[in-house]
Amino acid sequence: MRAIIMAGGKGTRLRPYTTLIPKPLVPLGNELPILEVILRQLKKAGFTHITITVNHLAELIRAFFGQGERWDLRIDYSMEDEPLSTIGPLTLIPDLPENFLVMNGDVLCDLDYRGFFRHHVEHGHDVTVSTCKRDNPIDYGVLRYTDDNRICHFEEKPTYHFDVSMGVYCLKRSVLEKIPRGTFYGLNHLLLDGLAQGRPYFVKPFSGFWLDIGRPEDYDYCNEHFEEIRKLIGLE
Repeated sequence: MRAIIMAGGKGTRLRPYTTLIPKPLVPLGNELPILEVILRQLKKAGFTHITITVNHLAELIRAFFGQGERWDLRIDYSMEDEPLSTIGPLTLIPDLPENFLVMNGDVLCDLDYRGFFRHHVEHGHDVTVSTCKRDNPIDYGVLRYTDDNRICHFEEKPTYHFDVSMGVYCLKRSVLEKIPRGTFYGLNHLLLDGLAQGRPYFVKPFSGFWLDIGRPEDYDYCNEHFEEIRKLIGLE
């Protein structure tokens, strides 16, 4: 099984941590870089070939992970000369298999990566996005009103519920065929274009543990609770 990890961003949300080191090397619990945690999880799930897309401070990522011998993985790299978002970098990789997993390099979760990949392949989907429920509280009183400005509804500090992309998805190689090589193109563009074209893209809801380490509040939470989190995600 093949996985592509997006690790080319500047990690601006995590500054000043990312001023001198790339976000994938930011340590969790003062122990392991987030990208090493992901590699260990993917190895345990049966993935053997990992491609890391790099740009910002790429030489540090290459120096740390090398060719993957330390984790008994085959690791190679795809260099972006300029930022290409989340789908664009895939157009630079010449040897993609028919189906592959793609994920951001700052995702910490207990997703069954092997099961997610198999679900995608067995159902023959072009695109499968792993989603997680998130609550978004609003700290204001929310009003609705009619065309003539008459209040028709009021709710004090409501909480809205959304299904959000976890930054983990599986793709079929054919979905990249119409995307010009080296184009700035994100998952948002892929999904919006697919919806406009009526393409059958799918989600696989996930109800487990998930953090976006690129968010300062999630990173701080992870550091405070790392010992219990490492057990939760099965990190040895």
